[in-house]
Amino acid sequence: MPQTPSTLQQKTVPTIWVLTDGKAGDELQCLGVAERLGVVPEIRRVAPRKPFAWLMPRGPIDPREAPDRVGSPIRPPFPDIAIASGRRAVPYLRAVKKASNGRTFTVFLKDPRIGTGTADLIWVSEHDRLRGSNVLVTTTSPHRLTPEKLAAAHTAPPAPIAALTAPRVAVMVGGDSRHHRFSTADNERLARQLDALAASGVQLMGSPSRRTSPALAHAVAAVFARHGGWWWDGSGDNPYLALLANADAVVVTADSTNMIGEATATGVPILVFEPQGGHAKIAALVASLTRQGAVHPFRGQLDGERYQPIDSTPIIADAIREGWLRHRAALGLTGS
Repeated sequence: MPQTPSTLQQKTVPTIWVLTDGKAGDELQCLGVAERLGVVPEIRRVAPRKPFAWLMPRGPIDPREAPDRVGSPIRPPFPDIAIASGRRAVPYLRAVKKASNGRTFTVFLKDPRIGTGTADLIWVSEHDRLRGSNVLVTTTSPHRLTPEKLAAAHTAPPAPIAALTAPRVAVMVGGDSRHHRFSTADNERLARQLDALAASGVQLMGSPSRRTSPALAHAVAAVFARHGGWWWDGSGDNPYLALLANADAVVVTADSTNMIGEATATGVPILVFEPQGGHAKIAALVASLTRQGAVHPFRGQLDGERYQPIDSTPIIADAIREGWLRHRAALGLTGS
């Protein structure tokens, strides 16, 4: 991307919308970027009816949610920046651009599937194919795990984590997805490898996800029980942040690019367990992070060394800010 003039480094604070259909993964990525810009965004959620939802991402938007309709999620006043994600948000983001007479700087996270004209700036992971002059490409996805949050969680860990001695390994277990299936053999293999890891003197701490099957959760929890580790039972606050912040290494299942990418923000070795199945995009992410020294295959033992944390979120936020400031300058808007 072109060099940013020094005049664009002024401390201008934009207004921001986060525009999605409410899907947690999409919204959290948008929120992570907005927060790195130092802004508490306004959350706008679209809910197109059939048949309009069927036609997305190409559109049109549901007329009931047009900008001039009472209760519309894209009703003005329009923001300085709109950050959107998810296929249903695509036509709404374009509608905001048009209704604001081009004033709103539009951003789309992930491949919108209809080309680079979707937004002023598009972010994609390097395992996506979309490329263009307005496309920013990074290895990992944006998230909300800031260095400050990780440091605070490390300083004051929950009592069950504080009671464990080093080395502590966080075990982040996913589950069946569109591309991966945890068979009985996979469950047993993961349990055996975790048994071997714990027997080497490592203390285990971990949690399931919403996709973790009862059989998989039971197999992993039994390992923790045998070795005195701490397996979150679902009560109280989710310890996800605390687990990552206090880990000397992280074991993560390969069914989620987000879990793998977020774990690299810690700077500790990431040990990836592969269940049955797979997908080219996940394989590409794992390969890239392996080349960078962050990721290693899980073999029931500690592998790898610490590295500089990998976090694409501030890179994306900086690109948005610079693009928006250039956009303001082009519109003849100056000052704060």
